[in-house]
Amino acid sequence: MLDILRADNVEFDVIEYIENPPSEETLRGFLQMLGCEPKEMLHPGAFGNLERNIEEIDTADALIGLLLEHPEVMNRPVCVRGDRAVIARPSEKVRLILA
Repeated sequence: MLDILRADNVEFDVIEYIENPPSEETLRGFLQMLGCEPKEMLHPGAFGNLERNIEEIDTADALIGLLLEHPEVMNRPVCVRGDRAVIARPSEKVRLILA
């Protein structure tokens, strides 16, 4: 994804989400821009490491709390441009917000 941004001469900032996790306000903003539910922000392979059952976390607020407490389970990278965002997985999805 970074290669795509560089090739298109797009200025960007990289935020290390483990060292600087998003605030609740920022995370809720991502969800709104992505147009997705909090469950969709969970990385499919990372949740098992927490030894918790995803089915037991059944509200949006509880899932947001999980993402705030454990940013390592967040599906990423989240790319934001203006008021649009995309989870750039695969990397080519970043082009959706560059147009």
